[in-house]
Amino acid sequence: MPSVTRHLFFFLLVAASAVAGTACGSSPEPYAPGLGEMMSLQQMRHTKLWFAGQAENWDMAAYEIDELEEGFDDVVKFHPTHKDSPVAPKDAIPKMVTEPLKDLRAAAGRKDARAFVQAYEGLTAACNNCHQATNISFNRVQTPTGNPYTNQVFVLPR
Repeated sequence: MPSVTRHLFFFLLVAASAVAGTACGSSPEPYAPGLGEMMSLQQMRHTKLWFAGQAENWDMAAYEIDELEEGFDDVVKFHPTHKDSPVAPKDAIPKMVTEPLKDLRAAAGRKDARAFVQAYEGLTAACNNCHQATNISFNRVQTPTGNPYTNQVFVLPR
């Protein structure tokens, strides 16, 4: 009798595992960060870009410009539309931020601090215009007035 019980237990265990495996076999939706999470990262990059430019750390500025571009690409990919926005992020972002980012890249490439400030102001205005177009005008960005990243050195060693 114990052998029959063991076999029955083993059979039930295998059957339960197969049923559980089938139920769990459907692949869950991959994680996609929310638009707010993604834009918080964009805000961080916007801030770091400013301090890199102010320190004339052009390699860091170019890096942050790349990161901003990738972040905007991700927003368009994962959040092509947003709630009841009259203008979809997939339409607004490429039209509004592409040129300001090109201007920033050019200024950083030339190591031109004055052109960088002007291009940065252009990007900041573009961000606010995009927020306006997508009904998020309550969220306005500005040139940073203080460095929240006190654990990062923006100035290159001399």
